[in-house]
Amino acid sequence: MSDLDASFDTRFSLTPVDESGTTETGVLLMGLEAERLLAGLGLAALADDPAQVLIAVDRIRHGVRATMTFEALVEAGAQRWRETRPALAAAVGPASPPAALRKALKDTLRMFAHCDLGDPGPATSAHLAACWLRRNEIDRLAQCPAHGEMTAP
Repeated sequence: MSDLDASFDTRFSLTPVDESGTTETGVLLMGLEAERLLAGLGLAALADDPAQVLIAVDRIRHGVRATMTFEALVEAGAQRWRETRPALAAAVGPASPPAALRKALKDTLRMFAHCDLGDPGPATSAHLAACWLRRNEIDRLAQCPAHGEMTAP
């Protein structure tokens, strides 16, 4: 082994050029705090649901301005997590040994094909995958009482 080989740290390798955007998005999501991750899941679940989007657009069209607090988004994400968690656990079984983050994310996204999740959009899938890989922390946060509610000024 040369001196160069001994000093090369593979933990900081660059991303392969053919890596999918979804994988890179998932890697970024993995770095978020649990509350931000659940808030993103809450918003993604809303945006991935055509009926919810239709209702929001209709409300805006009729001049009803509704805002959603960060706490309400966290609670919406926690609710989605609580609804989805059993299907994920049933499809996966016990946790797998640690792996490279990108590989773990790809494996998790592939696993979704074997879960009864309906047809989650790309935002929901990315957030659910990140939540699944951090499930212990997400489970603890999702068990907390509701953080907020939808408000209409």
